Amino acid sequence: MDVLLFGIAKDIVGKSEYQVPTDENIPKSVKEIKDYMVKKFPDFGKLSSFAVAVNSEYAEDDVLLTRNDEVAIIPPVSGG
Repeated sequence: MDVLLFGIAKDIVGKSEYQVPTDENIPKSVKEIKDYMVKKFPDFGKLSSFAVAVNSEYAEDDVLLTRNDEVAIIPPVSGG
């Protein structure tokens, strides 16, 4: 499963794309991928929230995932 990272999420992981290793249990839902990223990269837990898109569409926590999905982590954006 490919995870694309933007903004501070990219800074936390240290690269713009993360591949969930095939020898690990693949997260089965958006909620599980959020939990997985927080466990793997604890600094995600410091974010107030972050959105997830699956195959280029924003997804709620209950959306199911497959190994071939492209997931994007989109942190909150501030600006002026």
